[in-house]
Amino acid sequence: MNQVLQAIKERRSVRQYKPDMVPQELIEQIVEAGTFAASGHGKQSAIIVAVTDKETRDQLARMNREIMGVKSDTFYGAPVVLVVLARLDSPHRVYDGSLVMGNLMLAAHALGLGSCWIHRAKQEFESEEGKELLRKWGIEGEYEGIGHCIIGYPAGPQPKAHPRKADYVYYVK
Repeated sequence: MNQVLQAIKERRSVRQYKPDMVPQELIEQIVEAGTFAASGHGKQSAIIVAVTDKETRDQLARMNREIMGVKSDTFYGAPVVLVVLARLDSPHRVYDGSLVMGNLMLAAHALGLGSCWIHRAKQEFESEEGKELLRKWGIEGEYEGIGHCIIGYPAGPQPKAHPRKADYVYYVK
């Protein structure tokens, strides 16, 4: 089977990670794959912030769990958070950022890592604390948080795919 199609079929969201840091070279390969996502009119409205600093990772996790209203680590112990944002003035921002997220997750899987899309980035970066983080990171302009792609080494077995629903596809011939 084609490697890309196989990766698409095998990739699953991982919700338990080892604390081991992912090597920088793997992070760079994953991020590069994200930059090759399709985008509306080729405008590339999305940006990626690769967070490996534990203090910043923990701050994002705290913000995320406060929005969700839980006490557990919503990043499931993953040591790396790839924050995907997109320019607020782009009408394609959610789609562009979503395609970046898909590429990031597939690339992580292809490199033997686990990943999971974590929501609430929109609310995080609408907050004053989130806007302050963007300023601290040197990101200028108005951005909407699209998602967090957490990555790391899975601490458990790879989840199995659920059977595909019977009415998933309709053919019109």
